[in-house]
Amino acid sequence: QVQLVESGGGSVQAGGSLRLSCAASGGTFSSYVMGWFRQAPGKQRELAATITSGGSAYYTDSVKGRFTISRDNVTNTMYLQMNSLKPEDTAVYYCRATIRTMGRVNYYWGQGTQVTVSS
Repeated sequence: QVQLVESGGGSVQAGGSLRLSCAASGGTFSSYVMGWFRQAPGKQRELAATITSGGSAYYTDSVKGRFTISRDNVTNTMYLQMNSLKPEDTAVYYCRATIRTMGRVNYYWGQGTQVTVSS
């Protein structure tokens, strides 16, 4: 069973930085497509960034140029470096693993970590 645990959230002022971590266990992390999602109060969960097993990254427009997604396949950890934070970045941030096995796709989620950005 794959387990994901996020950490690194907190409260910062606008313009500040935070680094989120997502530690994975219970599977072959290096083969997973990993992603960071976020959900603001009263809004749907949305994609922030993804990274393939080979390290190719994708960012949604609202975080492009400010956030950097990365992964360490030795320590089974994914990161999200968030710079130039804005109040609209306030949300619960979740990591997700996409795992393809024998033609099936399964998603695993972490419990989330709160990020609060004050103006």
